[in-house]
Amino acid sequence: MRPIAIVTGASHGIGAATARLFAAEGYDVCINYLSDAAAASRVVDDCKAAGARAVAVQGDMGKIEDIQALFSACDDALGRVTCLVNNAGIIGNACRIEDLQPATLERTFRVNVFGVIYCIQEAAKRMSTRRGGKGGTIVNMSSLAACLGSPNEYVHYAASKGAVESISIGAGKELAPEGIRVNAIRVGTTNTRIHTQGGNPERPARIAAVTPMGRIAEPEDIARATLWLASPGSGFVTGTLITVSGGL
Repeated sequence: MRPIAIVTGASHGIGAATARLFAAEGYDVCINYLSDAAAASRVVDDCKAAGARAVAVQGDMGKIEDIQALFSACDDALGRVTCLVNNAGIIGNACRIEDLQPATLERTFRVNVFGVIYCIQEAAKRMSTRRGGKGGTIVNMSSLAACLGSPNEYVHYAASKGAVESISIGAGKELAPEGIRVNAIRVGTTNTRIHTQGGNPERPARIAAVTPMGRIAEPEDIARATLWLASPGSGFVTGTLITVSGGL
């Protein structure tokens, strides 16, 4: 029986690369997306071409009712989730902290922090051996910003990812006795559309110039680390952060 993964924010970038890799490695995949149904459909097609069952489910990961509906849809279409990848996140507009707008701050924390907790809650209800489940894995996406602070650009985002790291450590310890491993990836700047959408399109080139490996990450770099954390190869790893940033 194939394991079942839910990947949030999976129509583009890291999420899409993760869904495709998981499908190729033997998972059935539930692909969450916010608004780009056509892109999500292409990811579904790629997963099916790799031999997986796959389904796309629209939902805002800042809304608890959408998160509950996502997990219910996965139950109905594929079965009970065995791996959750909390990838959905927003960066907000680049700005100094005194110029940060309340709406941007609230939305960043609602998606990046509240959404992660709500997704973990739903996954734990299905995975926990205490509740009759068979265990599972959860991988949360953090950012190098959590330890660097992103001054003059994304202090709000960095703070939200700091929260994700605390959640990952605490949940990893709390859920380990129930067969659930929770870890996080501290992602370096990655070749996705997020910086262009956030009004800072030159940032990837600037970061590549100071990264020891001389480039930024590709989505597939992060996907491969995610797959390892979901696999038996990392079976004694929980409550842990790994950094994938080319040495930065």
